[in-house]
Amino acid sequence: MAHFAEIDENNVVLRVLVVDNEQEHRGQEFLAEDLGLGGRWIQTSYHGNFRKMYAGIGYIYNEELDIFIPPKPYESWVFNNELQQWEPTIGMPIYEEGKAYLWNEETQVWDVEDLPQIILDQNNI
Repeated sequence: MAHFAEIDENNVVLRVLVVDNEQEHRGQEFLAEDLGLGGRWIQTSYHGNFRKMYAGIGYIYNEELDIFIPPKPYESWVFNNELQQWEPTIGMPIYEEGKAYLWNEETQVWDVEDLPQIILDQNNI
């Protein structure tokens, strides 16, 4: 089965539909004309084999990079074209075991929290 994302005039994904493999080579025509759905349809890969990742509602199709980009996670984050991902304005701290790192949009820094420690009772395993 092939998957096609319908995108609007701003390249925002409106929906994703499945097309039988027999129609994959003409997915745009099949969906827009044969089924009468109109619109612009771009093929997406369920396994992310092309166009970087599987398209979801609200994703943006970047024609220049020919990829689907997820919605911006935070207003302050910027898109890195080279790495093809959203990034915060400040890099994440160096990982420490037992810590969780959460972006704080209000303060524009990473909040670091201790993770709860789980102690297993060896007698009950």
